[in-house]
Amino acid sequence: MPMVTVLYFARLREVLGKSSESIALPASVRDLEGLRALLIARGGAWEQELAPGRPVRAAVNQAMAVGDVQIADGDEVAFFPPVTGG
Repeated sequence: MPMVTVLYFARLREVLGKSSESIALPASVRDLEGLRALLIARGGAWEQELAPGRPVRAAVNQAMAVGDVQIADGDEVAFFPPVTGG
């Protein structure tokens, strides 16, 4: 089974209670949106924080990414809230 490393930053790290984890990808998960759906299916804070419409950005291998970006064995996926400045 392919494995990816998932990183959580800022608010997500605090609410989800972890900064990273390794996740084995089921055969049905091939892209970023599929991974997000897999995490949302955990329910609770996962469902609330990663729900569609929530302001969460993502990067795959340190490059900004959107839902249909393919993910593969060994990839690093990061989720983080948008950064605002002032």
